Amino acid sequence: MASESDIPILDFRKSKGVTLEEGSERWKEMSLKIKEAFESHGCFILRCDEISNELREELFTGLKSLFDLPEETKKKFVVPKPYRGYISKSHLIPHSETFGIDNSPKSNSSLQDFTNLMWPQGNPSFCKALSSMTLKTRELSLLVLKMVVEGLNLPQQYNFDVEELNNYNDTRVTKYQLPKDGKDSEVALALHTDKGTLGFICENEVQGLQVVSKTGNYVDVKVPSDGIVVIAGDILKAWSNGRFRAAPHRVVIRGDEERFVFVLFAVPKEGMVIKGPSELVDDENHPLRYRPFIYDEFVHYQHSTRTDESALEKFAGL
Repeated sequence: MASESDIPILDFRKSKGVTLEEGSERWKEMSLKIKEAFESHGCFILRCDEISNELREELFTGLKSLFDLPEETKKKFVVPKPYRGYISKSHLIPHSETFGIDNSPKSNSSLQDFTNLMWPQGNPSFCKALSSMTLKTRELSLLVLKMVVEGLNLPQQYNFDVEELNNYNDTRVTKYQLPKDGKDSEVALALHTDKGTLGFICENEVQGLQVVSKTGNYVDVKVPSDGIVVIAGDILKAWSNGRFRAAPHRVVIRGDEERFVFVLFAVPKEGMVIKGPSELVDDENHPLRYRPFIYDEFVHYQHSTRTDESALEKFAGL
């Protein structure tokens, strides 16, 4: 098992004296670190002040209450899009249950609608915590993508491109079941790559995430209590012409503590054609690796074929 120290930890904490003013030397240095992390690992651990301990505590207290609701209540949350709504014991998450909440500006499945459906009498504290967590991670997502543009030394016009890659978000909350039948461990989330642009993973201090290194080893990701895991998805890999890894990852459950997770997926604009900057293509060292494609068609292909970490190559690879 490779060492968890292989995963870079990048510190954005203003309380530790970090200032990341856009265009500053510190901004440029951190942008290069993000670029290198996505090239080498496909992920990094982010430490920041924006997600306070109080917010985490409120969020995970609310998540426990959410998953303690009766099964018939949870099943009321139905969304026609792939990977949305309430899902339990699917092929990808055989030992967990999860809610996928689409936060597209055109969608009616807002966080407020969701919490009102689960608690007709209301649960304002959880709704506030979930909304705050979603907003703060969404802002962090755009910040990271702007730093990607800087790290790749691309013209500033590509800031508009990455804003479209971050057009809306899917919020996912998950409860992982404890190992059964006396097992020491159990794979609760099958190996896969994320299909969007970026994923931000915040957990309740119960470890379990593993990523696959370039050498094919599983790496335990040990996340500090104030850390968030940032993972590149297939869309960022395609947009970067394969320079970034979309880190394959899974969740392995051990011990007797329940694992709760909040994830925000940054998702491209509906109907967006995924086509990377021409500056990242050259015939000698970086030939074009993917044909242009529409994000929604890629997700439909992956969902219908159940192709996981190889979906991008099979769908759009040249």
